[in-house]
Amino acid sequence: MNENNFETVTGYEDAWLPRRKTEYSAGYDVKPYKSGVVGVGETKLIETGIKCRINYDEYIQLHLRSSVGIKHDVMLANGTGIIDADYYDNEDNEGHIMIPIRNLGNVPFKYDASERLAQLVIMPYRITAKDRTTDKRTGGFGSTGKR
Repeated sequence: MNENNFETVTGYEDAWLPRRKTEYSAGYDVKPYKSGVVGVGETKLIETGIKCRINYDEYIQLHLRSSVGIKHDVMLANGTGIIDADYYDNEDNEGHIMIPIRNLGNVPFKYDASERLAQLVIMPYRITAKDRTTDKRTGGFGSTGKR
């Protein structure tokens, strides 16, 4: 059963909800919540104001739009973002999807809230037959690596 749904995070009710640009687009385009700058050599978490409920057997891949990386010499700080189903509505940040940008260029990277910056791709995944993990998420960014 498909229960995927983009929603705004509390306090960001006017955030732009992701959407696919064309009928055969795999990714949902994402815009930053507000305009800003990533300085030379800086890494910054850019707020989107959105979260996404997905099924338990799915995850979201966060990718930088290829045109952004090529034109501005920036990349996602973590390569590809992985957003698990239990990130949604976590107690730390409500599942707020953020874009971690690293500026590799020689000039500040200026981004505008009206421009599509990244894409979210919803993907299925499988687990091994003997997987018996029962731990529960206890927070937001980086919380599963704290054990």
